[in-house]
Amino acid sequence: MRSGEFGELNAFMAVVEARSFRAAAQRLGVTPSALSRTIGRLESRLGLRLLNRTTRSVSPTDAGLSLHARLRPVLADLQEAVSDTAAMQDTAVGTLRLNLPRLAADLILTPLLARFGERHPGIRLELTIDDGLSDIVAQGFDAGIRIGDRLARDMIAIRLTPDFRNAVAASPAYFAQRSRPETPYDLRYHACLNYRWSATGQLYRWPFNGPDGPLDIDVEGPLVVNDTSVIRDAAISGMGVACLPEAFLASQIDSGALVRVLGPWCQPFSGFHLYHPSRHQTPTTLRALIAFIQTEHNHPR
Repeated sequence: MRSGEFGELNAFMAVVEARSFRAAAQRLGVTPSALSRTIGRLESRLGLRLLNRTTRSVSPTDAGLSLHARLRPVLADLQEAVSDTAAMQDTAVGTLRLNLPRLAADLILTPLLARFGERHPGIRLELTIDDGLSDIVAQGFDAGIRIGDRLARDMIAIRLTPDFRNAVAASPAYFAQRSRPETPYDLRYHACLNYRWSATGQLYRWPFNGPDGPLDIDVEGPLVVNDTSVIRDAAISGMGVACLPEAFLASQIDSGALVRVLGPWCQPFSGFHLYHPSRHQTPTTLRALIAFIQTEHNHPR
């Protein structure tokens, strides 16, 4: 097989898996028009239409589905062979595109970036901070990081952190003006700083666990935002009460900048997991990041 033919097949696989010329082109580092010409050459060479194209969607024909099914294990084996060979040198090289929420960036990656760069100078990290539930395949990412119970079932998931607990907290100045809540139902009398999910537009319902079992509380207050850092800073300034993972508020609670309440009512929830589409196509750069994060969290400095 000539190199050009291999490139055509690789381009075809990228388009089928992304269901989008734009997303596949971004993943391959080419323009959508160049990618379209590549697919056109492949279809001309085979004498078959492989993709149905409209202005809004791309889908494989029956011939395209058959070719994709035959090529997928072959290309996966080739990729794994290349990755394993590179791993023998203990040198990962290339760009790693990662999609993750603000909390994961602050709690997991940001403290490790300098050491990761020293350990793997050949890896270029491209991080997209995204609190929504984006389709990492369609948008050309190698992997994502999310809370475990928010992962799609067809993804390969690797746990990065233990389970979390929420902390409900406000500043001393805020509680100097109002009595502290003794049960979650008392939050109706407080100025609550809440989070809105970008993907669905829904407000976060604060989760608790009481004598009668789990309960979720709808709260109201002067601020709704889709950024956890803004909520934390607003709570520190005295604007109201926040409900965020305790690890995210730990230093402020320890210093006295925030006062924690309702501790016994706060229930644990699944920790962060790194996820990606296929075990057989895990790039060496991603393997290096997974191993590094797990080592750092198991043996922190």
